[in-house]
Amino acid sequence: QVQLVESGGGLVQAGGSLRLSCAASGRTFSSSVMGWFRQAPGKEREFVAGISRSGGSTYYADSVKGRFTISSDNAKNTVYLQMNRLKPEDTAVYYCALSNRLGVPAHRADFASWGQGTQVTVSS
Repeated sequence: QVQLVESGGGLVQAGGSLRLSCAASGRTFSSSVMGWFRQAPGKEREFVAGISRSGGSTYYADSVKGRFTISSDNAKNTVYLQMNRLKPEDTAVYYCALSNRLGVPAHRADFASWGQGTQVTVSS
């Protein structure tokens, strides 16, 4: 059983920055990747970024490459998403998730544990 708690969301203007945090607790030892997803109203939940829990390699959706950075602090069991140069289209609820799948999971079905989400709103 894993618990994930996101924080750091809020309202920012276009071009601004936010840093999201996700604190993990429980039995996370079997997970391979921690990722961030987002979901806007009426849209499917989409992959944003992932990070390997062992090697630390990262990967991103094309829509956020160069603007977002995922990182982790294993000592704190925490993953972060630094979001820069935010755009109105980044507005969504952002979710932290854990996967135990091989490779580079980037689909909702590949992730078994989810946080409650944190709202990010970017004004134009």
